[in-house]
Amino acid sequence: MHTRANIREIRPEEYHLLGQLMIAVYADLDGFPTPDEQPDYYKMLANIGAMNEQRATTVLAAFSEAGRLMGGVVYFSDMAMYGSGGTATTEKNASGIRLLGVDPKFRKAGVGRAPTVACIQRAKDDGNEKVILHTTMAMQVAWKLYENMGFRRSEDLDFLQGELPVYGFRLYL
Repeated sequence: MHTRANIREIRPEEYHLLGQLMIAVYADLDGFPTPDEQPDYYKMLANIGAMNEQRATTVLAAFSEAGRLMGGVVYFSDMAMYGSGGTATTEKNASGIRLLGVDPKFRKAGVGRAPTVACIQRAKDDGNEKVILHTTMAMQVAWKLYENMGFRRSEDLDFLQGELPVYGFRLYL
């Protein structure tokens, strides 16, 4: 079953709501570091909306037809703004996707796919040749989504976030 998701740029009055959703989503992942283990990461999640105010960065949110927040993602038109470990920030002619999160009530309903498709379209519109993203073993649903959309593992983009292995993916447009 797919749920129609309206994808649009987050508004300042929605920043806090998206931040709270992201904290809940990531803290609930089996095998993912807890807020106590990586407090700076969770502080970033809490303030995800503010990323929308950075250069070359757009926070997209997925809303139901009734206006309920279902999830969000951060799109980077310039990898210099991507903010990950490893070599991803040096990629040229590339866009990035980070911090995809979907309310558990809407998982397996196409809500993660819609903002990812929107990011891919933005990358094409921006004239970039590829899209970069990262995921972890704790994010198997997202991992499968990305592979089904044509992203391929790119070991050259892998890095460690503390003790957590983070795996890079690349999609050529």
